[in-house]
Amino acid sequence: MSGAEGNGSGDLVLAGEFPTPDLEQWRGLVDKALKGAPFDKKLLTRTAEGLTVQPLYTRADMPPAPAGLPGFAPFTRGRTAAAGALAGWEIRQTFAHPDPAHSNREILLELNRGVEGLALVLDPEGRRGIKVRRAADLDRVLAEVRLDLAPVSVEAGRHGFAAATLMLHKWAASGAAPDAIRGSLNVDPLGTLAAEGRLAAPLKDELARAAALAAHVAEAWPGVRALTVATDAHVDAGATDAQELAIALAGGVATLKALEAAGVGLETALSQLQFRLSVGADFFKGIAKLRAFRQLWCRLAEACGAEGAARGAVIHAVTAGPMMSRRDPWVNILRATVGAFAAGVGGADAITVRPFDATLGLPADLARRIARNTQLILKEESNLHRVIDPAGGAWALETLSAELAARAWETFRDLERRGGLPAVLADGSLADDLAQSWAARAAALARRKEPVTGVSEFPNLTEELPEPTPRPDPASLPDSPPPAGGEPDLAALAADPVGGAIAALKAGAALDAVSAALAGAADELASGPLPSHRLGEDFEALRDAADAHKAAHGAWPGIFSANLGPVAEHTARATFARNLFEAGGVQALPGSGATDPAELAKAFADSGAQAAVICGNDARYEELAVPVAQALKAAGCKVLYLAGKPGEAEADWRAAGIDGFIHLGGPVLEVLTDLHARLGVAAKGETR
Repeated sequence: MSGAEGNGSGDLVLAGEFPTPDLEQWRGLVDKALKGAPFDKKLLTRTAEGLTVQPLYTRADMPPAPAGLPGFAPFTRGRTAAAGALAGWEIRQTFAHPDPAHSNREILLELNRGVEGLALVLDPEGRRGIKVRRAADLDRVLAEVRLDLAPVSVEAGRHGFAAATLMLHKWAASGAAPDAIRGSLNVDPLGTLAAEGRLAAPLKDELARAAALAAHVAEAWPGVRALTVATDAHVDAGATDAQELAIALAGGVATLKALEAAGVGLETALSQLQFRLSVGADFFKGIAKLRAFRQLWCRLAEACGAEGAARGAVIHAVTAGPMMSRRDPWVNILRATVGAFAAGVGGADAITVRPFDATLGLPADLARRIARNTQLILKEESNLHRVIDPAGGAWALETLSAELAARAWETFRDLERRGGLPAVLADGSLADDLAQSWAARAAALARRKEPVTGVSEFPNLTEELPEPTPRPDPASLPDSPPPAGGEPDLAALAADPVGGAIAALKAGAALDAVSAALAGAADELASGPLPSHRLGEDFEALRDAADAHKAAHGAWPGIFSANLGPVAEHTARATFARNLFEAGGVQALPGSGATDPAELAKAFADSGAQAAVICGNDARYEELAVPVAQALKAAGCKVLYLAGKPGEAEADWRAAGIDGFIHLGGPVLEVLTDLHARLGVAAKGETR
């Protein structure tokens, strides 16, 4: 064989006759393609944490510390050696419809169609989850469910401890062998304090009860984890990926301290803890985040004295709430798919995909089916779970994982220097940190440096949103009657919170009554609950205001597109302008294209608009910007823009009547907010 086909020994030599390129050659070709544009500006990406993502990685970029092997410290490459090759991650779906019977129908349907684990959101009032007050209500929710086959996860916010003991009673009553039960109780006092702004009892008391629950569960239910450190509230408030990992570490440390103070051994404590992390639409960072967290938690557990597999972090990944939009919600399917894919590659132990219409209210059947099938396709069709650590050895992902871990560790150490997670929550400094992070991200969103597809970019003004599933009035749902012998005595809770709560709930006590009996002096954050943001919220508020304007006046606020010259000369900027203004609910009313200022002025007057934007190429602007602006202003144009950067002509163009300029990187949200005000569009909550 020749060199391109073989080496004489029968071995195939691929590319044997082709020269091997080097970085210098690659860089030369890149610089040629950039045509003088700065390499750093065009091809380097800087993350919210200040990390720099390169366009190309090589073996030389690999971090010096080895990532190890799957199943071995530092667990970067997976918590177990087999990774997901046998069963893969748990497909965990959330159930929160207030009606227990409705939730039961959803549960049975989804278990029969591929869901593996149930995440039950419980609320004795039925406002934020399934209305479960007594054991009989939970019986209806889980009717016909094989609890020895379907892992159950429960969460109930400030009622978390009571809900956990109710689930323990349900497992015991099911008759299943304790070692056959798998599940999560998700008691998380620190997460509840962050999300709700208050606890019914002092934090130290809540943590002490959580420790007692963990000790009980470790002894009686070997397949159940009692405690969770959840970062949802912090991510919703604006946490960067590094901050999220640091907060998870700090929450884990605070929880381990509480368990240690209660006399729970380290390995038992670690066996009772899991972490709930968010995964967004940044594919590579999502993978790196989960890998980095396992490495960090191993390091921390090792410092505490843990050995072996006890140092591995159990991670429940949830597609991030902030990335979900209310406008063009079908794009959420793509966002959630990217997040789920990243979580699977990153080695999550369980994944929950938010339905695409979750921001509109209770999810519809279609949205739930797509959320479920997203994971089924990743597992059963793509066989993603059969590859052990798919990201292993990828230079970019190994490097990004190491860099993100280093930045998160710095942030974690800073939190600990300031007193740890309980202290920074109490003094409001963590809320300030997250507010700064959100402000920086909001500024990028406002300029569309971080675009939101379907919202700030490529909006669909005439879209028809899916009808939200009606939320029943909780008062209309039946209440389980109290026990025939009256409400159980809750005095035993003081001496034995876990055993007392289980016994009381078994006897028919109400969930909220158990929570009230355990309450003490409320622990409240002076700053209140952490705020909850979504990436598209500011643009969506403008869309809402524009829709209200249409409902009141019969039409959206409009802007006339004064197009200069033939289509080839104005279409690029006219399309840019249309997308920009319609992101704020201002309908673009396109002109046909002309070079006569009087003709354009007449077309503007005929359109009925009060605002206009001039669109054309640079040559047309030099010739026509001034006379067209003057003609449009004379025709009654209240607000006039030009699509493009003005450069040295700005003073002359402003003198001719142009009020502002729209271009890439410009203050889009500011322009749209100002335009609404000038056109008399009432902001949400205002009347005009």
